[in-house]
Amino acid sequence: MIIELSNIFKSYQNGKLEVPVLKDISLQIDKGEYVAIMGASGSGKSTLMNIVGCLDRPTKGEYLFEGENIFGYSDKALSDLRLNKIGFVFQSFHLLPGQNAISNVMLPLQYAGVPKKDRREIAAQVLDRVGLGDRMNFKPNQLSGGQCQRVAIARAMVNKPDILLADEPTGALDSKSGEQIMELFSKLNDEGVTVVMITHEAEIAEHAKRIIHIKDGQIIEPATEVIHNEKE
Repeated sequence: MIIELSNIFKSYQNGKLEVPVLKDISLQIDKGEYVAIMGASGSGKSTLMNIVGCLDRPTKGEYLFEGENIFGYSDKALSDLRLNKIGFVFQSFHLLPGQNAISNVMLPLQYAGVPKKDRREIAAQVLDRVGLGDRMNFKPNQLSGGQCQRVAIARAMVNKPDILLADEPTGALDSKSGEQIMELFSKLNDEGVTVVMITHEAEIAEHAKRIIHIKDGQIIEPATEVIHNEKE
């Protein structure tokens, strides 16, 4: 078990008013799974992802990451966990515009203390893995949206995280580029990467192997197992 959430609640203060966002969420994700968390805008899915990704803390509840309760972790400990255990992919890429692809991918290696002489080789291998071995020296404004997202995925994968979290990863892409990104996620999952994806689109969610539906801060039904027919 890589992720185990038990009775998670999350509320925010709006002046004197307490606004509940997540209401008694319990969820388990096994190592090697490909899970989609699906819900409409305002359903709480992004808040849930932020808690899974240790970007936010629950108001109450228990969170076990690889069997260890991280509820009481310090900010520094959570930062180290994110750096070494979790890769993030966002809708808007979040690439540094003045840096080329390989420099963007090398950045987490720098934060992780990887020797400078090794960073370029490691980043180049990951870029090649996502099909951008010939675009390493291109800056984001020289790349298509789909290529920028591939750079972002390479950056997320470069520290060999235990889990890849993707928040609406195709939201800024055309349908063809989005399909290519989904194929890449499936390939990474086939190679053993645990993938958790947030989406509001049913056709995107169906690329996962399990779909968890969330509405008004609650999981509303048992997870849907997705059967993928083998292509002939």
